Amino acid sequence: MSRPGQPERSATYAEVFAVAEFRWSWVALVGSVVGDQLARVALAVLVFDRTGSAGLSALTYALTLLPDVISGPLLGGLADRLPRRQLMVSCDAARAVLVACMAIPGIPLWILCVLLVAVQMFAGPFQSARSAFLATMLTGDIYRAAVGLSSVTAQSAQLAGFVLGGTIVATLGPSQALALNALSFAASAVLLRLGLRERPIALGEDPAARPSWWGSLVAGARLVWNNRKLRYLLALCCVPGFYITVEGLATPYAASIGGGAIAAGILFAANPAGQVVGILLTSRIAPAKRMSMMGTLAIGTCAVLIACVFEPGLWVTVGLWGLSGMCASFMPLAQATFVQEIPDAQRGQVIGLARTALVVSQGMGILVAGVAADHWKPAMVVAGAGVLGVVYAAGAARGYRRACKAEGIDA
Repeated sequence: MSRPGQPERSATYAEVFAVAEFRWSWVALVGSVVGDQLARVALAVLVFDRTGSAGLSALTYALTLLPDVISGPLLGGLADRLPRRQLMVSCDAARAVLVACMAIPGIPLWILCVLLVAVQMFAGPFQSARSAFLATMLTGDIYRAAVGLSSVTAQSAQLAGFVLGGTIVATLGPSQALALNALSFAASAVLLRLGLRERPIALGEDPAARPSWWGSLVAGARLVWNNRKLRYLLALCCVPGFYITVEGLATPYAASIGGGAIAAGILFAANPAGQVVGILLTSRIAPAKRMSMMGTLAIGTCAVLIACVFEPGLWVTVGLWGLSGMCASFMPLAQATFVQEIPDAQRGQVIGLARTALVVSQGMGILVAGVAADHWKPAMVVAGAGVLGVVYAAGAARGYRRACKAEGIDA
């Protein structure tokens, strides 16, 4: 901890892991993320094997993302009304049971899809509760370091899940792979129940006046809209809607430069791998300096993509997309700062709204890029997304700096 009058020093990951509760939650996170990625691969294979339809296989994958749009704002507020550890454990236990049902051999596809949507509906309140709980468990730069470490873990676990998923599904079969995912949720529930200490429910300024469900939703939206810092931080958190196009167009981009499935896989991995490296590097920079870099990095994530207009070869493109991912190291910092600015009694609801904004921005980015790629070269679409992203990120960064200066804060 820094002394009064001295600049805050950068927290280390060793300090984060020194907190026993974080260690338990981190192990649970690794298992559930790998299990989720394994389940996505298993479901895609299962649906394709039964139907022979690539479209239905892709639709099944999309169903793992769409419920977040609903559950974020509608169910995120549960993290402000219920004990957060209890909510996380209950969500994981429910998901374990639902995924176990999905693993039953021969289950009809329509029931499989219904169960899949139900599973994903629990993700919204779980993530809201986890983010809010983490912000009460840790403070200052240790909290920001924990968010960055969680992001590195999630990105790495996703890569591992995709790499190992195909092999595991091919070896065990889709049903057994889904059973492993159910086991990962059950293990996560046990770890969270045993390793975390329950905190009392956060109360607002007037504990006797608990808002209704609708009142909580409106109050959360109003809080973000009326607070300039929160508004522009949320805008920065939606910058991925522009650079996410590299993931949506990796396969057609690879084909346009003469590559096949292997080239597409390398391109898919470039951005997440870059994010891991970028987060690890920026974590060593002093907090004040890191905060001042946030807007520049947000702009950089999109700016480097403009060079794709020249249609460079595979490895130059990998370098550009990896550099974009490194610049995306601003995201954990923006997200952590956003959460720290929210009163504890409203964190669950506001985090749910923010998650929905992020999912919608990413979904729209991929959708628009995909439609555009039917008319223009993928390289041109990626470069165009880069241009638009620079304009958007610059506006969000400028707005955030002005909001901080209005409060006498350097940013």
